[in-house]
Amino acid sequence: MKHYARDTEHWIALKLNGVQRRGRAEPRLLLSDFLRQELGATGTHVGCEHGACGACTVRIDGEPARACLTLALQVEGCAVETVEGLAPAPGALSALQDAFRRRHALQCGFCTAGILVSATAWIERVAAGEIEATEAAVRDMLSGHLCRCTGYAPIVAAILEVATGDAAEIANA
Repeated sequence: MKHYARDTEHWIALKLNGVQRRGRAEPRLLLSDFLRQELGATGTHVGCEHGACGACTVRIDGEPARACLTLALQVEGCAVETVEGLAPAPGALSALQDAFRRRHALQCGFCTAGILVSATAWIERVAAGEIEATEAAVRDMLSGHLCRCTGYAPIVAAILEVATGDAAEIANA
């Protein structure tokens, strides 16, 4: 494990949403702050700063992680994906983002970025046959995210729609 001088800045190189990026950070700087302030990835929201709300969820080397509990220095050489990286092209929405829009699965939107990142990873696991797409499984995945606006029903429906590929089956969910 590397040891860093307490108040010195260090260069961090990482792949952010598929693009090689570099930025400077003090050893104590959190990944959430590094992404927002140094790299301009403001889609990563900072909520509780204790890892409980899930608003800051990003993917580090493919795995969902709380950016408020991760030091920026820990992602040196890693691939980090934020909500900005989910869209297939500028001005376009991913299938999940579109399902959230159509099903009104967001209101204030503060929690949405973290939920979208976690749900995208979860849907990839469904597609790989690692887990089954059930309402209970979606709710279990969502248990690490706090949303005070939607009551979760439209969020669950949007995620299941994309995971199962069958919008008609859950149209009234």
